[in-house]
Amino acid sequence: MNYRDGRHKQNEKTNPVKKINDDNNKTGDNDRNKVVIPEDALIRAAFKILPMAYAPYSHFHVGAALLGKSGNIYTGINIENVSYTPTNCAERTAFFKAVSHGEKEFKAIAVCGGRDGIVDSYVFPCGVCRQVMREFCRPEDFIIYIAKSPKDYREYKLKELLPYGFGPEDLK
Repeated sequence: MNYRDGRHKQNEKTNPVKKINDDNNKTGDNDRNKVVIPEDALIRAAFKILPMAYAPYSHFHVGAALLGKSGNIYTGINIENVSYTPTNCAERTAFFKAVSHGEKEFKAIAVCGGRDGIVDSYVFPCGVCRQVMREFCRPEDFIIYIAKSPKDYREYKLKELLPYGFGPEDLK
């Protein structure tokens, strides 16, 4: 799908993955696999999925949009459970959806959230979500957008939010 205009096009029921494959969104003749997406389009995707959050207990809704190296965008929401422990965060939902579709390399994620879906502050990934990001992402390259709106956001590298993280290379 083409996201140059910032619209989030997707029919979740038939296609849970969005693909950016327009050559205008790629850079450099020597690097045809490098996909570029404006951060506001990724952030808009997180905002668009936000109302789907299932949060009947905390009423705190979170949406996430994850950009794979392939150009696919995977959205996620938080899904609560009455016993709380089985609750899944929006960021992990997006990662697990991506991995279940065969994607294992990622460029960026956008996160937004707030009580009853009203976004009025910056919402950061929890420690467990940061560790899942560390499993699949290079801390010095992976970008995390924390957004209050598509125009009001903060940008971090994973290494800033998870310094000294434990990764797969630590077991070698």
